[in-house]
Amino acid sequence: MASGSDLGIENTNIKTAPGVTLDEQQKTLVGSVLDLFAGRPSLKKLSLWDDNGVFEDNITIATGRKQFEAQWYGLQTAFSEIERLHHEVASAGNPIGMDLKTRYVTKGISKEQTIESRVNIFYDKDTGKITKVQDKWGGELPDSSFKNVSIEQLLDPWWWVHYAEGWAWWMWSFTWDTWWWQAMRNLNSVTVPQMVSVPKNDEEDAKRGNQ
Repeated sequence: MASGSDLGIENTNIKTAPGVTLDEQQKTLVGSVLDLFAGRPSLKKLSLWDDNGVFEDNITIATGRKQFEAQWYGLQTAFSEIERLHHEVASAGNPIGMDLKTRYVTKGISKEQTIESRVNIFYDKDTGKITKVQDKWGGELPDSSFKNVSIEQLLDPWWWVHYAEGWAWWMWSFTWDTWWWQAMRNLNSVTVPQMVSVPKNDEEDAKRGNQ
């Protein structure tokens, strides 16, 4: 695996919980993922991902290089400000578990949103490649089954407000239960690559300031 400096990884000061120690491979993977969440993608950093890797959060399931690269470059397109407020690696296993708190400001409308999440980084120890990253807002991901939404949640207006805000944040708000939520997550992964341009090579990437 190339070193963090060779890959242009900017986040090298990685905070860990007491008793948690990362090896050099893990430090490189965590640093690259922190860069991605900060809106600092590059083809070099994404070379650390397996071609069939998966990125999953509460509004998308992006499978394969075409889909997950578009999601990461999409942050640059969607947000004028991305500020990491806190991070801490809580476990050094596989997956690597990390707590993350990030403030985002949407371009054009200056909508501000702070998201606290639990990030899990799965990787292949033999190849050193990332196979999946889960970004669990509030520590959870939506389930595809309607039965997992409680009656209390459905009757709670604030549950619906937060539910809609997440979608409006990415300009997808046509959801009303977890079945539609799952469908929209799949739709997001397909439509974002059609709207977000990913650099074709390092030269084009550098012109965007990503090297």
